[in-house]
Amino acid sequence: MGTLLVRHASVVVTMDAERREIPDGGLFARDGWIEEVGPTADLPTEADDVVDLDGHVVLPGLVNTHHHLYQTLTRALAQDDGLFRWLRTLYPLWARITPDDLWISTQVGLVELALSGCTTSSDHLYLFPNGCRLDDTIEAARRVGLRFCATRGSMSLGESSGGLPPDSVVEDEDAILADTARVIEAHHDSEPGAMVQIAVAPCSPFSVTSEAMRRSAELARAYGVRLHTHLAETVDEERFCLEAFGMTPLQYAEEVGWLGDDVWFAHGVHVDADGIRRLAATGTGVAHCPTSNMRLASGIAPVAAYLRAGVPVGLGVDGSASNDGGHLLAEARQAMLVARLASADQGDRLMSVRQALELATLGGAAVLGRSDIGSLETGKVADFVALSLDRVEYAGAADPVAAVLLCAPVRVDHTYVGGRPIVVDGRVTTVDTDELIRRHAAAARRLVDGD
Repeated sequence: MGTLLVRHASVVVTMDAERREIPDGGLFARDGWIEEVGPTADLPTEADDVVDLDGHVVLPGLVNTHHHLYQTLTRALAQDDGLFRWLRTLYPLWARITPDDLWISTQVGLVELALSGCTTSSDHLYLFPNGCRLDDTIEAARRVGLRFCATRGSMSLGESSGGLPPDSVVEDEDAILADTARVIEAHHDSEPGAMVQIAVAPCSPFSVTSEAMRRSAELARAYGVRLHTHLAETVDEERFCLEAFGMTPLQYAEEVGWLGDDVWFAHGVHVDADGIRRLAATGTGVAHCPTSNMRLASGIAPVAAYLRAGVPVGLGVDGSASNDGGHLLAEARQAMLVARLASADQGDRLMSVRQALELATLGGAAVLGRSDIGSLETGKVADFVALSLDRVEYAGAADPVAAVLLCAPVRVDHTYVGGRPIVVDGRVTTVDTDELIRRHAAAARRLVDGD
């Protein structure tokens, strides 16, 4: 790949241990790995690729810890429903998805994320109709060029057995586990700098049996990969768990072996003080999805309490049918604003811009168990984004770093993954976005119309 020199940025936000913000800064990378970060005057003067970013803020690439990329095909539906009614409306549409739909929706979703500053994204795919495989999303992600944590989700508890999803979209548990082992062996890369990693991700307490949860945890730990599921998202889910298991969602998760530093939960909205202590004590992470939580009226997650207790917290845009967007920088802004609202009557200090950016970078890296991403410093991968300050949205902003979140959310101008340009001057370089949008629109119409 050769060498890359980034120079003359107005400010480089490193997120290193000292949280340095370097004026007239830059970085030098070799073969996708950072060798130096500092003032431009202290960096080498030559490289195979030299990028001048005068007038730009440079940030570490953002990390998205929870998404359902296939849901880009079903945006702006079930507009006024809570989670359970929303799911019942959309399950029949999702049952029509084909492998080509997965390919298209994954690329569209990742393009949207790349344009919003994301360089690493997870994806929770938990239904596999019509011959769909996790491999379809992995190959699509390789085409776009973002780092990808593909989680092999599943649903095995259909309506006839007391679950929420229709029987038509659930799978046999032995088949789930066999395919999960297959995709781990075929695609998981445990080395630093990995572009693709696999996690094991049964969908939720109301769509998977307890036996499947236990067996999934055993399989994941046998392979040394991470575990992910939805948990404590809504009051309806808590009611389901109390009626079905006699326990809260978090108590149930602990009962089936789902606490640990290899686990992260999506949402974690309804967790009490004792639950927060259990998450912190076990190193269990949370993917905070503020926009989805508001869209579905799920509630406000206790993020300030999580952070005080030492719970690992990252951000997730969540599915594009419950957000209905995939703008990770906007999600960081939303997380900051919601945390401030939640803290207003509790005497907590308001979440700062820098704290919210930390959730989107270092926080996400910790939740995904990665020490090679999340900051700009020697020995980490050259994943970074840059935003031009010369735009009307930032006019008059006294603090360029604060402007990134306090001002209106914008698209980034440049996104680099491992030193490779994915977005340049606001345009994706790796795929034909016009053609993708055309194909995506046709696929979305087909799902909704039932053709």
